Order: sequence, then structure tokens, then C-alpha cells
Amino acid sequence: MIRLGLAGYGYWGPNLARAVTGLPDCRLEVIADMAPPALARAALAHPGARLTPSIAQMIADPQVDAVMIATPVTTHFELSMAALRHGKHVLVEKPMAETADRARLMIDEAARRNLVLMVDHTFVYTGAVQAIARLIEAGEIGALFYYDSVRVNLGLFQRDVNVIWDLAVHDFSIMERLIKARPVAISASAAGFLPDRPENLAHLSVYYDDGAMAHLNVNWLAPVKIRQTLIGGSRKMIVYDDMQASEKVKVYDRGAEAPADPYAQMISYRLGDMHAPALSPKEALVTEAEEFLRCIRDSAVPLTDGASGLRVVEMLEAASRSSGLRGFPIDLTTLKEAS
Repeated sequence: MIRLGLAGYGYWGPNLARAVTGLPDCRLEVIADMAPPALARAALAHPGARLTPSIAQMIADPQVDAVMIATPVTTHFELSMAALRHGKHVLVEKPMAETADRARLMIDEAARRNLVLMVDHTFVYTGAVQAIARLIEAGEIGALFYYDSVRVNLGLFQRDVNVIWDLAVHDFSIMERLIKARPVAISASAAGFLPDRPENLAHLSVYYDDGAMAHLNVNWLAPVKIRQTLIGGSRKMIVYDDMQASEKVKVYDRGAEAPADPYAQMISYRLGDMHAPALSPKEALVTEAEEFLRCIRDSAVPLTDGASGLRVVEMLEAASRSSGLRGFPIDLTTLKEAS
């Protein structure tokens, strides 16, 4: 029986608590939150869990084997390191830390103690992204040309992170899962239109060593909620629309090809059929929780392990630096300005 402790019962904590409740061979042992109203809500939803206003007390509790951290980004490092030093496995909300240097320290600490360090990149565990990954790995899409995403809505405004760290982080984690080429440079432009708030609109471009490119549009000030991604390959193309109730992923047998004759001028177009693959109906958070528990039992490496989380943080840092330079590209291989 794996006994779990949860740090934070605000916005995301209740979702993590619900995801692990009812899973076999685990128990939500303790929920910790400094806010009395949060603990009152936790008491109603999870009457079998012990409650405490002290996260430090929960981390030190010998009855807790693993800790799930759903607190502000600025607290992730300290809480994760404390949990690891107490011999607890850690599932930490995205992004895993506010700097790459701190993420590396977390990875080193987990490795030194043979503990599981997993990052809560939930979208990686959705049926849609899992299906897209299978299509790409099977070669059905061909060589990957581009990843183009629009992730916009009205709110939810954050105080501790800007729109890049809040929304683009999802696409970075999905790209980390789907794109095997190495990202070599990133350019980002961001702006903020509300006083005393972080940047709420950004456009980002990511360049890969095989010529592939990604473009992201993230925005907290859009009149509608859009979650749509286009993925283009040499053989087929994918439309992933997370707002659809069904057929979230559509695969199009369409594309453009250069003529075999180098002297020919006309581009040929392929306009084939569309099909929508069947997707797993299981909730992504439940799949993620099962992965966390499996890795603890089997001493295995999670799909979204610390190394994967670090690469996402490195991209976030580079994007932040680029936006401060009005979109000047940052070389991800050296973290110096790309020439």
C-alpha cells in the first residue's frame, strides 16, 4: 500500500486527490494546506484523509511514502527537495521549478536517493496525445514538418507566472513527447495589457535541428477558448482539437509534393481521406496517477520524469529571455543569443 500526501488543496490539488482516490494499493493519507477553507473542502471530499495546515509536517510524516505537490511554482523546489530528503517519492505540478538550475538539483537529489521524481504534465497522458504519439512512432505521419498550436481563453490570470509559463508549458511538454528532433533555438514575443499582472499574450517559435518548426499562440485575453493544434508531416497531417467532445484527433491523408522532374514547375497535391482514430476514454490524471504508482512499485522511470521536466523548463527560460529581448532568438544548445 502506497500512502500519499498532498501539498496544496487550492486549484489543482482537488483534481490530484480525486484522481488517486479509489486506485488500488494506494491511499490518500494526508492533505496539507495553510488555508482553513481549503482544508474544510478537503474534509468534505476526502473524509478518510488526515488534514494538517503544515506542509512541512506532512512531508516529515513517516506514514507518508510519496508526496504530490500542487502549490505555486515558486514553492516547487523547496517542497520537492524537502520531500526527497525525507525519502519520499515526488509528483510535482508543472512546471517543476522556476529555473533549470533548480530542476537539475531536484533530479540529482532523486537519483542519489533512488526515488521517483515525476512532473505533472497532464496533457502527455491524454488519449489524444497518446494516439498522436503512436501515429508518429509508427511512421504514419512521415517526417514531421511543423507543430502549430493556438491555446487561448479569457483568464485564468495568474500572479506568480506569465502566460508562457502557464499555457505554453503544455505545448512544450507535448512537443517533448511527440518531436524526436532536438530543439536548437526559440524566439518569443510577449505583452501584458493589465496593470500589475504578468504578460498575458505571447507568440513563440521553436526551431529544430532537422528543420522542423513549432509555432505557439498563447493568450489569456481571447474572447473564446481555443485549444487546437495542427501537426504537418511528409505523409499525413493531424488536427488535434481538444475542445471537441468527440473526434478530438483527425488524420488527413493530404499534402504537397515537389515534382520528381527538377525542371517541372508544378507542385502536386494529395487530397485523400480523413479518419479519426479511437481514443482512450480514461481521464488523463488517472492515467498519470497510475504511472506514478507503477514507477514507485517497479522502480521505473516515468514518461514525464525529471529529465523531461528539465527540458521543458529550459525552453521556458529561453522563451522568457527571448521575450525580454523583443523576440531575439535564443540558442537552446548554449543558452546564448543565436546569431
